[in-house]
Amino acid sequence: MFISPMLLERITVPELQQDKYKDNSKFYTELKLDGIRLLLSNFNGKIRLYTRHHTECTNRFPELTNLPIPEGTILDGEIIVSKDGKPCFESVMERFMSSKSTHPIQYGVFDILYRNNENIMGLPLSQRKEILKRILPEGNITIFPIPYIEGRASDYFNQIVLNDLEGIVIKKSSSIYSKNKRSDSWLKVINYKYETVYITKIRKDEFGAVLTFKDGRYAGVMEFIPAKERALLYKNIDRNNNSENDKFLTLKQPISCTVKYRNLTSQGLLRIPSFFSWNKHIAS
Repeated sequence: MFISPMLLERITVPELQQDKYKDNSKFYTELKLDGIRLLLSNFNGKIRLYTRHHTECTNRFPELTNLPIPEGTILDGEIIVSKDGKPCFESVMERFMSSKSTHPIQYGVFDILYRNNENIMGLPLSQRKEILKRILPEGNITIFPIPYIEGRASDYFNQIVLNDLEGIVIKKSSSIYSKNKRSDSWLKVINYKYETVYITKIRKDEFGAVLTFKDGRYAGVMEFIPAKERALLYKNIDRNNNSENDKFLTLKQPISCTVKYRNLTSQGLLRIPSFFSWNKHIAS
């Protein structure tokens, strides 16, 4: 049985400083795990696993199909693969994509949507957390409840930055579970990194800005840039001084900008770079 999961609104680090997110029991602060969203459903004597996009992936994670989860339960959480003591997104994606991968996974659970065949999404999160605590097996290394604290979101985020983790999630303790909706009851704050790079080429068929680091090494492709900034980019490209073929427009004079990104990949590339600012004035 699949439920379209509740989604997260994004807020910035400055917004995180608001008093309401500090010493306030009305909000829970959780670690945001860098993995793959997964719903576990146990109905009719069989555990089934689904991604947030309704892709059934039960056969990919057999270690989750024999967990002692009561019949009539749906759980929401994140699967991760740990490397050097923290979640590694590349490793969990490798495990998801390849049947030959042997990376051990763990399932961090943060919510319960059905209990004993009963829909409990209308209960406040505080009650669902208590129910979840009672039904998860203790001491099982494969499945665990994601820990949370009351308030103190800014302090928690500072620790996330110090430990180079993905981010935090802030949830109203009174929140119901709203299927397939974003809500200000569930918020995420990402621990972005920032890097000065150069746009050296423009991909022509499907927009992408090819990036290099300051030392000339390939850094990746930036696919997201706001429409206004993309228009400025094209306005400042003199096609007469550049070369192009069917796939790329190569800039004679690379354009410098700052991007934000999640982390560096194992190949040293920027993971999901997106535009942050120009590093010099460009004509508007």
